[in-house]
Amino acid sequence: MMSHLRVNLFLLIFTLLFCAVLYPLVVLGIGQTVFRGRADGSLIDAKGQSVTDPAKAVGSRLIAQPFAGDEYFQPRPSAANYNAAASAASNWGASNYQLRDRVARQLGPIVKYRGTPPHGRTVQEDLTAWFQQDHFGGKPGIVAQWAEAHPALAQNWVKADKLNAEYVAAWQTAHGAEVASWVSDNPGTPEPKPEDLAVVFFKSFSAAHPGAFPVAVGEKEKHVEPVKEGTDIQSTFFDMWLQEHPGAELEPVPADMVTASGSGLDPHITLTSALYQLDRVAGKWAERTGRDGAQVRKEIEGLLNDRAEAPLGGLVGVKLVNVLEINLALRARY
Repeated sequence: MMSHLRVNLFLLIFTLLFCAVLYPLVVLGIGQTVFRGRADGSLIDAKGQSVTDPAKAVGSRLIAQPFAGDEYFQPRPSAANYNAAASAASNWGASNYQLRDRVARQLGPIVKYRGTPPHGRTVQEDLTAWFQQDHFGGKPGIVAQWAEAHPALAQNWVKADKLNAEYVAAWQTAHGAEVASWVSDNPGTPEPKPEDLAVVFFKSFSAAHPGAFPVAVGEKEKHVEPVKEGTDIQSTFFDMWLQEHPGAELEPVPADMVTASGSGLDPHITLTSALYQLDRVAGKWAERTGRDGAQVRKEIEGLLNDRAEAPLGGLVGVKLVNVLEINLALRARY
């Protein structure tokens, strides 16, 4: 009996030492000596060089991050808002309108007509002109239609930003009669929150500000005001515009520009997606540097082709571009 206990005790101690001490130490040692940069998170500094000190890093080659400004390439959409601590997908099914809405919001500001644009206008210019109509087809205003057709999206708008909620709350205070009428129709909500009143708010807003949508504006101190054009309108109402214009011939958009990855942190986009964004990026850098647009475009296209690579040395998949690395390269060059 004692011999069995000794053997089992020896195996227990050996297993603990080997699996919980020796093996981790060996792996740690190899990682810190041979692959230190990768072991510490593949961090890079503002010059695109590998670093191990987080204080000197601007990001990781392995994790996407958002970029503000037309002069930068944009990563894939992220259901986790690029938060590595909350890596996740939205898990919306194909029948969930919120999935269609998210894709449409991505498409609105970027989609192009196939071939020569009709009347020489872009999709965004046509969409804006359509949106600014008071009424069409004898129906209520476009904003009111949107809120009535998609109350969940209207509520999400109110809840998405503190400024939006405060704006609706101020409207609630100033429109007691409309709120009282809504409460009488919804006796189960005697003290409605701003998001509860989203649909009636947008109907009232549409009547008071035809051809406008409430958008947060301002550089330092933001506030909400009626706006008649811009990317918020292009994003929110692209799907309605498309349904009103089913014959519009649009250029296909690379799938990874409008769909989130499973993690929400994918650091790469396809070379096709990068080339789709090239005109915008090159145009902005040409404007900022005062250089010839065609030359700047050629240079950036060269950078993309030089830095694009397919997985496993090109053996599988399509060519990919690391968004953080290419944006740092653009900033260093221009």
